[in-house]
Amino acid sequence: MWISAEFKVYFIKEFQRLKADENSRLKLDWNLQRTLAKVNYHIHTDAIKENLIPKVLSKRQISILYANEADCLNVALFGCTAKQWREANPQAEGNIRDAATLEQLVVLSNLESINAVLIHQGLEQPERLMRLNKIAIDQIKSLLNSKPLRKLK
Repeated sequence: MWISAEFKVYFIKEFQRLKADENSRLKLDWNLQRTLAKVNYHIHTDAIKENLIPKVLSKRQISILYANEADCLNVALFGCTAKQWREANPQAEGNIRDAATLEQLVVLSNLESINAVLIHQGLEQPERLMRLNKIAIDQIKSLLNSKPLRKLK
């Protein structure tokens, strides 16, 4: 670099381009992980809509019901509601699910499907929460030892 100022400028620009490219890929990986958590979202919300929402509720009440079910999954997996997480992490960007690890997002996706099945079976939320928590613990343990999942990171 001491030989040519032009080379130095080229080198710095190329380094910046490579860093930007790397950041773009990392953002893509993050989006892929976040999308993974949304894969079973419609299965879950359809089960809620078909089995838990009476026809006479207002939009606000329906919204609260969906949020309660989302928090059921949050408590089963993360041990706290979205609101509790926000209060404990006021400077964090995004929400509890945005801060989740890849393993947690995989389990969250699974829990959405499982909860949909449990809702269809007519289980009440407290019983579903206990079952989902046990499943979450088992799956997290399994995934933390998963070599293929570590390769995705």
